[in-house]
Amino acid sequence: MEAFEIIAEPNRRAILTLLVSSEQSVGEIERQLRMPQPTVSKHLRVLRDAGFVESTVDAQRRLYRLKPEPLQEVDMWLAQFRRFWSAHVDALERHLDRMHRDRADQSTLKKRKKTTRPKPRT
Repeated sequence: MEAFEIIAEPNRRAILTLLVSSEQSVGEIERQLRMPQPTVSKHLRVLRDAGFVESTVDAQRRLYRLKPEPLQEVDMWLAQFRRFWSAHVDALERHLDRMHRDRADQSTLKKRKKTTRPKPRT
């Protein structure tokens, strides 16, 4: 199976996402993803056979960790498309910066209005 076939399956992507942050046991993956143990084991076997994860034995449990090398194939393929979305991401960043500045400016104006209100006549 090639990398794209492996990550096309949503449960396998969910497992890979969990393993990005730390190694996990089958039981931990099962609990966090609310997935039956046989399903977790089946997907881990596919991921292990394809080289996406490796396992070590820790006392009575098997711990799985991500092996990022197979994802390089996906990254290399996606590289040709990055130029299409990088301009959009840059535009979004500029827009969010403007929104942040506008809110800060509005907040400053409100504070000034509160402090410069004329005192009522008596």
